[in-house]
Amino acid sequence: MDWQSSADTVPSSFISEAQARSLLGKPPATGAWRDGDPVGNRRFVDIGPLGFEAGGFLPHVRLAYESWGELSPAADNAILVLHALTGDSHVIGDPGNGHATGGWWDGMIGPGRVIDTDRWFVIAPNMLGGCQGSTGPSTPAPDGVEWGIRFPYLTIRDQVAAQIVLADKLGIDRFAAVIGGSMGGMHALEWAIEVPDRVERLAVLAAPPLTTADQVAQNSVQIEAIRTDPLFRSGAYYDAPDGDGPTRGLALARRMALINYRSPGELNTRFERSWQSEISPLGSGGRFAVESYLDFHGNKFTRRFDANSYITLVEAMNSHDVGRGRGGIAAAIGRISADTLVLGIDSDRLFPLAGQREIARLLPNNIDGSAPVVLESAFGHDGFLIELDDVGTHLRRLLAD
Repeated sequence: MDWQSSADTVPSSFISEAQARSLLGKPPATGAWRDGDPVGNRRFVDIGPLGFEAGGFLPHVRLAYESWGELSPAADNAILVLHALTGDSHVIGDPGNGHATGGWWDGMIGPGRVIDTDRWFVIAPNMLGGCQGSTGPSTPAPDGVEWGIRFPYLTIRDQVAAQIVLADKLGIDRFAAVIGGSMGGMHALEWAIEVPDRVERLAVLAAPPLTTADQVAQNSVQIEAIRTDPLFRSGAYYDAPDGDGPTRGLALARRMALINYRSPGELNTRFERSWQSEISPLGSGGRFAVESYLDFHGNKFTRRFDANSYITLVEAMNSHDVGRGRGGIAAAIGRISADTLVLGIDSDRLFPLAGQREIARLLPNNIDGSAPVVLESAFGHDGFLIELDDVGTHLRRLLAD
């Protein structure tokens, strides 16, 4: 789910002094990119008004995106890369100049790399409802006040509908490949089901055909952690007089999520029962190293994300069910005509292998027959972000002529 985790990985079991210093000072009320901030590598496309599945409406929508390579004269070499819940359009590149973190897939895209930009034109949009340049809750509404909790309820299909308009605006009628992992994999599936003639190849990485009740339950607790923060202020925290936002609730939601992004084996091996304090573990005033790790990443997250966006995007993820209104999952996946790679991770406790196995079994054109590629990794769900050599090997197969 979290495309930023590989960039955020702390190499040791303990948080360094330099890392701790990076979080000194009061966090902002929102970590959203705002108009007037450095643009960095972002580009913007206005896609006009949009209506949504649940009846909501936005009078004006803008999507931010980044791109690499050159679109061919025939516009037949475009690849769409779709980020996960807390990712954004900054797939590769350094932090700074308006980008809070470095690229979440550095090493995967570029000249001579797995997704070779000497051959392919690659675009990565920040999803609708996000907080890094695309229209979302932190964007001013027509009355000049941020949308906040007034932002319409979005589904995965609504977000894909916005991406389809973006492709139209860029003159791309058909993608050579659509690639997504976790929540981005949900978008990729919807692309291939909703407009199958516009997707030649498809890669679904660590994503399910629907969000299960168990997953909705976990998501609901994260949302409640934000809403019960007294500084959430019913979502109207952007211009609070004291400058305080719901950073404690957002950090707690992030900590909850991060547990599911990694595997029990990895956390147990990496941290064991290490105690990050000179005080005896039987005393008071200290904490376990794994607690310090979660706290560090929760606090860091508040400096690059927006609490209202987190709620909006998690609720969109809860809507995911490719079979809804299409006669069930089998009928929906049967509409996919693209050559497809399905990849799952053996230690993934967020979106377990059962989901990828169901997708792979139902696909008309699975490049691996009726089974998914199973990545053996100690890193859990985040394995598709970290095990770049293995993931790259399979993406090369998909992209080969």
